Amino acid sequence: MSAPSPHPVASRAATHAGAALRLAAAALAHLRRARALHPAGRSFAGEVTIWGTAGPPTGVALLDEPGRYPATVRLSKGVPTPGSWPDVLGLAVRVHLDEERPFDLLASSSAAPPALRAVPLPRRRFAGTYTTIMPLHAGGRRVWLAALADPESTDLGRSLADVGAATRADEPRLVLAVASAAGPWRPFGQVSIGTQLSARQDAALAFDPIGNLPAGLSAVGPMAWLRAQTYRGSREARGARVQSGGSLGVTV
Repeated sequence: MSAPSPHPVASRAATHAGAALRLAAAALAHLRRARALHPAGRSFAGEVTIWGTAGPPTGVALLDEPGRYPATVRLSKGVPTPGSWPDVLGLAVRVHLDEERPFDLLASSSAAPPALRAVPLPRRRFAGTYTTIMPLHAGGRRVWLAALADPESTDLGRSLADVGAATRADEPRLVLAVASAAGPWRPFGQVSIGTQLSARQDAALAFDPIGNLPAGLSAVGPMAWLRAQTYRGSREARGARVQSGGSLGVTV
């Protein structure tokens, strides 16, 4: 039996609400002359190494099977506050899987405990816990992805300038992990942060955390819809387009 079609009134309401959100995001991007969300940031060439998921597999091949992939990494401030003032910090990792579609992992500064991993939290230091905030679906279960501080890595500091200096001195790392709603974080890989890209390349990057997901991982629900509309409005205002291929080119 097929699923019932959405009610025409509800469908029109969703269409109008989506348009309003896109317009609001576009207006903010025009005002800032930059991204609507996380306008201040630095982008870097990087690499993602997958070790495989410890314990039961997630059902997502990218997380469960060892591999190594080139990546583009962006660290950012959300408001943005000046210098080393506290802010909701952002981490975006584009994993260049193949020529079909990349994987865009977007995470915000948060906390590791189950009750807080869905809450964006301001902090000063760029090394710390970042989570997807929004749950993702894998094998019919809700999961969160995270990037956690690596105690053996070069510190990323408290400002975007510090982040740039850290990458010139070494190749900082963050540990990638997955968790259920109440379970512990299970590390499955790491992201290494390399050479800084130019300001022009950073400005051209456009991520899609809803559309650019690997096979077996999906984003559904009100939060996913809200994010999809907001990011779309911001991209349209900047004249940016989401990269549909896995090319290493960063003009997206």
